[in-house]
Amino acid sequence: MKREIRLSKRAIRKLNSLLVYLEEEWSTKAKHEFILKLDKSLKQIQKLPDSFPESEKIRGLRKCVVTKQTTVFYKYSETTIDVITIFDNRQNPKSLKKETKE
Repeated sequence: MKREIRLSKRAIRKLNSLLVYLEEEWSTKAKHEFILKLDKSLKQIQKLPDSFPESEKIRGLRKCVVTKQTTVFYKYSETTIDVITIFDNRQNPKSLKKETKE
């Protein structure tokens, strides 16, 4: 059975702003390449959610590094993968705790 991937409102906002940033500051190609990497990462999470390490900073979440600048934090159950946030690794790491509180 395939788990459903659900993005939190925060994850959707962060993804949208990241895509706008990539297109405005880099290029449409860079945006497209990131989307492909994110899609590949989400498919891997969907197949084997345990294949990514647990976060040392946030108990109960796992982390998948999509690019050196971007990490997906998620939790999962038998039926779902819940993406809590898409974190810009260049941010202050202390802001991650705030981002993962729902």
